[in-house]
Order: sequence, then structure tokens, then C-alpha cells
Amino acid sequence: MIRIMKMGEVAPAEIFARAVPETDVSATVRDIIADVRQNGDAALLRYTERFDGAKLDSLLVSQEETREALDGADPEFLRVLSRAAENIRLFHQAQKRESFILTPKAGVTMGQRVIPVDRAGLYVPGGTAAYPSTVLMDAIPARIAGVPEVVMVTPPGRDGKVNPAILCAAHVAGIDRIFKVGGAQAIAALAYGTESVPRVDKIVGPGNVFVAEAKKQVYGQVSIDMIAGPSEILVVADAASEPRYVAADLLSQAEHDKLASAVLVTDSLALAEAVRAELERQLPLLEREEIARASIDKNGKIIVTDDLKKAIEVANEIAPEHLELCVENPFDWLNEVRHAGSVFMGRNCPEALGDYLAGPNHTLPTSGTARFASPLSVDDFVKKMQFTCFTRDALADVAEDVALFARQEGLTAHARSAVIRTED
Repeated sequence: MIRIMKMGEVAPAEIFARAVPETDVSATVRDIIADVRQNGDAALLRYTERFDGAKLDSLLVSQEETREALDGADPEFLRVLSRAAENIRLFHQAQKRESFILTPKAGVTMGQRVIPVDRAGLYVPGGTAAYPSTVLMDAIPARIAGVPEVVMVTPPGRDGKVNPAILCAAHVAGIDRIFKVGGAQAIAALAYGTESVPRVDKIVGPGNVFVAEAKKQVYGQVSIDMIAGPSEILVVADAASEPRYVAADLLSQAEHDKLASAVLVTDSLALAEAVRAELERQLPLLEREEIARASIDKNGKIIVTDDLKKAIEVANEIAPEHLELCVENPFDWLNEVRHAGSVFMGRNCPEALGDYLAGPNHTLPTSGTARFASPLSVDDFVKKMQFTCFTRDALADVAEDVALFARQEGLTAHARSAVIRTED
């Protein structure tokens, strides 16, 4: 049963269960990466047979396989995929940055170009963690950014086939090529390239501990999005909130993972007690009851504060992945929120809406990294290149200042490179 406590009975740093037991797989992952770098496709095929039980002749998903998945899909599912994709495109289109040029004075031109990476790679888990929504969320911003090629890696089932829902989402999102490989070996292939899998510039997407470790190890060779931790939700609710809704929202995250954290912060003890009763009523109704029960009993908390202002202070202190403001007039509080991955406003905006259909991205900073990190966006798939141009006269106007600054740092060659052009 979830615990109810008053603010101050638990330290803010302990509200979410972020002390995940360490599993050191670094040596194993390092060996896998080295093997893939040396042996390419042969290593990928070997690991796919070993870890996924699939003996493949080719890593590439064929057009026939995608067509088979589309033909066999529920038309209603395809309709919802398309509707979600439209909303995601609408939101992320507004994130596009434009290049600019400045001419602050005669003879001086400077600016910035916004350039998409040449190729992006998406990692999509398989099995029970196969989420077609993540395909849309990761691929569509890359497409809007203008990335010329987007490829995807995902582990096949024992039959050698990719989850058909994943293939349908990839088709809707416009992914160019899909490869049947998962785990650390897939990350290595994206980072360094093999005979079949092209080297990419950016890797995004969630995965298990081996995938997370592989992303850490290849970072620098390639850019990555983030290292995601267990799912988190913090619901700030007032006394007028509906206990059934709040409990349902807490359980929507608890069912993800036994390590997930679902926390309610409220200014009402009556609501706290009602939500606890609702959790006990709703838990037996879940297909993933065992997982949700473990999450709620071990990591779940209800914290009662003196007022909503204190509740927002708690939210800012722990920087949750998902923050629900289940309060009257939520926009009155939005400017008070400084640290959260994504904020869901009002009594009729469950976090699940953001997971699938609303449009804002659901790939979010976890483990308190919302203090400095942002949701996945179009910005993740572009880089900025700046440029500067001075005429001879414009340089002459500032050359001595450049030289003074350079000499202050003891770099006389720097100074000379500026003033030499003014001496002719």
C-alpha cells in the first residue's frame, strides 16, 4: 500500500526512487563493441542468433516485410498512428530554427547556419517493450529537422521478424531503412558502421542496461540523446481533484517498471486518503498488476503539504520526468514550474495523452536531469555552424584590440596574425 506522509518526513532527494541498483556491464559491452568494429555484419548476425534466437540471412527489413505488416494491421490502429503523427509534426514544426546573418557595422558580416546531421539512428526495443509511439516521437523531429537519412535498429523475434506495429509506425514516420539487430551490438553498428548498417551522427531511443552502457561508451564517436532512467510521474493535485483520475494517472506510470516512481503531492489529507483507497481498488484490474503493485508499494508516495505553493516547490526540487498539475486554473501555476520534463495541465490532461497523441515529445529527461536537460526535439538533430567575415578596413579598426587581448593571454602569434594585415 502506498505511504502517506507529511512534507518534511522525507527528504526531497528521496521522494523518487532514483538509487537504481548498479549492474556493471561495462566490460561485456566493451567487448561487444570491439567485436562489431572488427567483424561487422558477422558479429551482428552471431549476436542476433545468440541473444534473440533468430538465425538471419540478412539484417535489412525488406519492403515486403513492411507491406505484410501494413496489410495485416488493424485499420483503426493505422488511423490512430496517422493522427498521432500529424499532431507530433504540428508541434515539432514550431521548433525549427532558422539560420541568420548579422551586419552590425560596415565591413562586418557574421551569422549562423543551422544544418541537420547527415544521418540519424533510432534504437527501438523489441519484445514487451516494443513501443510504436516511440518510433513516431524519435523519427518525426529528425525528419522535420531535415535529416537526409533516418535509419532504425530493432531486435527481431525468434521467427526473424520485427514487431509489425513497429514496422507500421516506421512507415508512417518515414524511416528509410530498418535493421534487425538490438542490444549493445546495434549501438556499436550505428556508431561505427558495418557492411550493412551505416554509421550515423546521432543515436536516439531507449533501451536496457546494455543499450544504455553502449550509448555511454560510443558517445564522442557519435552524439546521443540521453541515458534514460526508470519512468517518473509527480501529480500535484488540490482538494477538488477526482481521486479516481489521480489514482489512474499514478498507475499509468507504475505499470511501466517495478523501478518506476509514482508520487502524489497534495494540500488535502482527504484527497490523499481517497487516492490511496482508489489505488487499492484499481490495482487488481490491471493486466500488469504485479509490476504496478511493486512500483506503488516500494516507490510510491503521497505527500501532504500545507498549500499548493509548497507542492510546486517540491516539484522544482526533484525535477520530475512527468508533472501533472491537477488543479483549478493550472496556468496560474505554470510560471512557477522551473524543472520538469513535460507538464500536463488541468484535470483532463492525463500523462498518457502525451505518450501517444497530443504532439509534444514523450522522450523526456529522467532522474532529475530536467534541471538542465530538455525533451527530445528538432534541436537534437541539427548542429549550428557560425561564420565571420571582416573586410580589410573593418579588421584594421579592431586589430589592436585583438592583439592586446591575445598578448594578455601570452599568445603573441595570435596578436601578430591580426596586426600583420594592417602593416602593408
